[in-house]
Amino acid sequence: MTTKYSTERKEAIINKMLPPSSMSVAELAKQEKIPYGTLYTWKQLHIAKTGQEKQPKSENASISTKEWTAEQKLATIIETSTLSEQARHEYYRKNGLYSADIESWKAVIIKRTEKTVANVKADKNELKKLRSENNSLKKELHRKEKALAETAALLVLRKKQDALWEESEDV
Repeated sequence: MTTKYSTERKEAIINKMLPPSSMSVAELAKQEKIPYGTLYTWKQLHIAKTGQEKQPKSENASISTKEWTAEQKLATIIETSTLSEQARHEYYRKNGLYSADIESWKAVIIKRTEKTVANVKADKNELKKLRSENNSLKKELHRKEKALAETAALLVLRKKQDALWEESEDV
């Protein structure tokens, strides 16, 4: 049994499959109760006829996600975190991303942040230890300087005493 669809209805359905809506053929087949193969054929014929690509590439989609900078990855994570499930998946399709990519980026950022926090704590402990060691070394140096000054003063006094005794013997 072949069903005839009006041209207007076909165009409306095709527009739903193209950007900015970009509904999947499977979703639209369920929603419109039209066979998947029929919708897929309509979409392919439309693309062949108009020369329109399936989806325009975003600026991030032109390069591999492996080449993205940390700033681009973080911006994507922040941008997608506030989106609804459907909007998030639409964003992924538009930018050529997978949800697994985003999840792995989140995990890496969390792991690096935890390492950084642990490093800060370790650095604080090391700094505290070095400060106390520095203070004890300063105290020891001060004590030794006092002892050296005392010894130098005693030597000077001994020389003066010896000089006085020599003078008194000469007389």
